[in-house]
Amino acid sequence: MSKRALLQYLELIQESGIDHVFTPAPVSAEDKIKQLAALREENLNCTKCPLAEGRIELVFGSGNPDAKAMLIGEAPGDNENKTGLPFVGAAGQLLDKMLAAINLTRDEIYIANIVKCRPPENRNPAPEEKIACLPILLEQIKIIRPKIFLIMGLVAAQTLFAKNENLGWFRTNRPDLMGTPTYVTYHPAALIRNQNWKRPAWEDLQEFQKTYESL
Repeated sequence: MSKRALLQYLELIQESGIDHVFTPAPVSAEDKIKQLAALREENLNCTKCPLAEGRIELVFGSGNPDAKAMLIGEAPGDNENKTGLPFVGAAGQLLDKMLAAINLTRDEIYIANIVKCRPPENRNPAPEEKIACLPILLEQIKIIRPKIFLIMGLVAAQTLFAKNENLGWFRTNRPDLMGTPTYVTYHPAALIRNQNWKRPAWEDLQEFQKTYESL
């Protein structure tokens, strides 16, 4: 499917009233754990796209199912594919430091990716791969019901907002995702490649922290 078709698909999702997922009666943390476990089990052997061929472990997501904040990245890498956990290796170590700088740990938030299986050679996920995985992510969002999003990386931002803008646009305009406060910043892997982005990323995190602590 073309990128244009993907954007149209996402626009339909966003226009379908997805933000209603935050309005029903509260669900207990125990129920959220059960729902997430069932969702993971349902997709453990998913074959909806070619990424399944290189899968060692499904990188479903991790963290606090009752979290106030949900962090969404792009795709698993080699270390994630081997462990089944998001954001491990060098990028994960940097993420831990970034969270610590704003008085958070990964146990306090919920972390997931746009796609759940590693793209070959760590390339960006193809449109059909994102389409295959997005229903899983949307279900995770429905279950967790975060009060704030932290989106890491351009691929994740463009996919979730169905907008072909650059990272600076998302960082500056800060559009809400599903009626929820949302902050977009650099992916930790990008910060490892380019040290010059660390200062603006820190500024993003500080703004995120202010809103997070006010909720």
